[in-house]
Amino acid sequence: MWDPLQIAVVAVSLAAAAWCAWYVVRDLRPDPRLAAPLWFVELLLVAQLVVGIVEVARGAPEGVNVVTFIGYLVALLLVIPVGIWWAGGEPGRAGTGVLLVVLLVIPVLVVRLEQIWSPAGA
Repeated sequence: MWDPLQIAVVAVSLAAAAWCAWYVVRDLRPDPRLAAPLWFVELLLVAQLVVGIVEVARGAPEGVNVVTFIGYLVALLLVIPVGIWWAGGEPGRAGTGVLLVVLLVIPVLVVRLEQIWSPAGA
C-alpha cells in the first residue's frame, strides 16, 4: 500500500474527528460545514480503493488474503455514507456523535488494512 495516502486518510480523519468533537461539545447538529471534511475523507478513501486494487492487480504479497483486503477497502467506503445517514436521524448532538465515532473508526480500519496487506512473517 501507498503510505503517504494512508497517512493522509488517518490525519484528515482525525482532524475531522476533532472538528466533530467541537460540535458535540457545543451541542450542534451536523451541518454543511461539517459535511465538507467528511466528503474529503471519502474522496481519500476512494483513492485508497483505487490504489489498493492496483496493488492487488500488480500482485499481493504472499500470505495476503485478497478477499479480506478488498472487503476492508469497500467497507471503508461505506462507513461515511452510512454514518451520515444514521446521523441524519439522530436529534441533537447524538447525530454529531455518530459522525465522531465514524471518523475515529476509519484510522483503526486503515491500520487493520495495513496489517492485512503486510502479514506477519511475510
